[in-house]
Amino acid sequence: MYSLPSQATRPLSLTKSSLHFRFLSSVSLPIFHKLQTRLSFSKNYPKAPLFIRNCTSITAKPSSEFNRNRTPDAPDEKLRALRELFSRPGVNIDAYIIPSQDAHQSEFIAECYMRRAYISGFTGSAGTAIVTTDKAALWTDGRYFLQAEQQLSSSWILMRSGNLGVPTTSEWLNDVLAAGGRVGIDPFLFSSDAAEELKDAIAKKNHELVYLYDLNLVDVIWKESRPKPPNKPIRVHDLKYAGIDVMSKLSSLRSELADAGSSAIVISMLDEIAWLLNLRGSDVPHSPVMYAYLIVEIDRAKLFIDDSKVTPEVMNHLKNAGVELRPYDSILSEIKSLAAQGAKLWLDPSSINASIMNTYKTACEKYLRNTDNKRRSRTKMYGDTNGQSGGSTGVLKTSPISFAKALKNSAELEGMRNSHLRDAAALAKFWDWLEEEIHNGVALTEVDVADKLLEFRSKQDGFLDTSFDTISGSGANGAIIHYRAEPEKCSIVDPTKLFLLDSGAQYVDGTTDITRTVHFGEPTARQKECYTRVLQGHIALDQAVFPENTPGFVLDAFARSCLWKIGLDYRHGTGHGVGAALNVHEGPQSISFRYGNMTPLMEGMIVSNEPGYYEDHAFGIRIENLLYVKEIDTPNRFGGISYLGFEKLTFVPIQTKLVDLSLMSALETDWLNNYHLQVWEKVSPLLDGSARQWLWNNTRPVVKE
Repeated sequence: MYSLPSQATRPLSLTKSSLHFRFLSSVSLPIFHKLQTRLSFSKNYPKAPLFIRNCTSITAKPSSEFNRNRTPDAPDEKLRALRELFSRPGVNIDAYIIPSQDAHQSEFIAECYMRRAYISGFTGSAGTAIVTTDKAALWTDGRYFLQAEQQLSSSWILMRSGNLGVPTTSEWLNDVLAAGGRVGIDPFLFSSDAAEELKDAIAKKNHELVYLYDLNLVDVIWKESRPKPPNKPIRVHDLKYAGIDVMSKLSSLRSELADAGSSAIVISMLDEIAWLLNLRGSDVPHSPVMYAYLIVEIDRAKLFIDDSKVTPEVMNHLKNAGVELRPYDSILSEIKSLAAQGAKLWLDPSSINASIMNTYKTACEKYLRNTDNKRRSRTKMYGDTNGQSGGSTGVLKTSPISFAKALKNSAELEGMRNSHLRDAAALAKFWDWLEEEIHNGVALTEVDVADKLLEFRSKQDGFLDTSFDTISGSGANGAIIHYRAEPEKCSIVDPTKLFLLDSGAQYVDGTTDITRTVHFGEPTARQKECYTRVLQGHIALDQAVFPENTPGFVLDAFARSCLWKIGLDYRHGTGHGVGAALNVHEGPQSISFRYGNMTPLMEGMIVSNEPGYYEDHAFGIRIENLLYVKEIDTPNRFGGISYLGFEKLTFVPIQTKLVDLSLMSALETDWLNNYHLQVWEKVSPLLDGSARQWLWNNTRPVVKE
């Protein structure tokens, strides 16, 4: 799948909390990486450096060209109804922000939480909508520009994030609101970091950030048509796939808590909870997670979840691990209770929502006041004048689970290897079928193709779901980086045009993500050159060897350099982390031109390798494999450190007729032939008949003249 920009899932945050990672030299525990910085609630909490250009005075309207020739739409009734709520008692706001997130900062969310999509009509997974009393604007990144153009009505202004002259959300609010405006948000839908940065940014114009705890304004107008929250049962993730039992994970986490001087950690990221407890769910499309919060204390743990999802097997699993159940919506009352007891909570401000963070801060302040009052009483009674002020403070730093989860153990790696081979067999059968249908002149829509791929995958052992909506794009649709074909609007797969297919699957033992671009006829010289340069970038990254402690952004240029030589580029990152039978996108690692993420690539991490090139309204090209990071045996070890490289997990042929061999070096040609030899050796034993023949035909070596 396309690689996430570093801020794609948190578009309101000017910086990403992963900026707090620095070059790390070692992992001191087998499960949890020790992060050294300890922070408490104070103004000394470091702000990460901002890399966004200041354009406060800019009043650009970047969607003006898009809207200029459009016929005005009918008045937007949703916007009218939303604005009517602005003056309601207890609300009294001048603007309302609707992000893409749920209360857990998830990328993919349940349908009942798709508030931004409901209010705007834009269905891309990343974006932020802002509605004022007379304007409505939507920010999204380069993956979605074309999609947003198609889906937004003329009532909306499209803000193309990252383009020159496009203001940030806070800059725009400061420009369009009169001084002293009130900006409303649902604090459950913003990370603490994002809310604080927004609050500081709009304060420059005396605007106030208003937390609307008790109601979400979009939900009010959504009414009965809003989908119900998911309630499907969760399941135990077998130890043979997880590799480490829950008690061991909790024990390591508690060691981290003790070292940090914390009495408990609050975990809200759904994949972190699933990984830590060896559980999987189906609350969120494409991601095997369940809606829950988890609090791990030194001597107990509490899972906040709708207990109707908890089967007897799961209940026994949790009981054996010492995990108690609590109602999902009781999380804030538990936070208050812990603070009242003087608990020092570990909170990750990049993921914990502002509602939890502010509830804890307020409860801590109350606890401190009570403690100080009692101390003053004792001082008067007993003459205690040591001047000490006791109380509860939080530990604010990155969740240790994020890093631990990224370092795959041997069982997780084995599951990923096995699931990728089964996935490759399904894809070989699919491509064999598709080429035959196209050759016979069968008219297939992009949706037909995606559905057939799902059919082939669903026959593989351990298949559960797709890992994201399949991107099936013919011709110009392939240039829409996150294109989603819909039955009534999609195109017929045109054999005279490039076809891009980005897809993935969730298996019980692993998660896959692969993109291939093909041509069923004769590609043009331009298409072959662009494709070859994308392939050269893919090869360069695949073959990279780099010293330990290298952050992913250092490697991003490897994949772009051949495109840069002729003045071409692409708007998405080159690589994202991938979970083991978990989310198809995970952090903290990435390979991206956004150089804020200093997380080093470390042995056991899995990343995608997916350079691309897109010509708007013409074609799109992307080639993607998944790789895992491993140590490389180099003849030298400058500085006495280890050197790392990659090993492939994905084994599906790359179409050679799109390759201009005259542009390829001998080493690049050897890489392609060696890769295809591996594909044949690993996947052919899983095939027979025409699919095996297709694989043979598409893995034969090419010869550079």
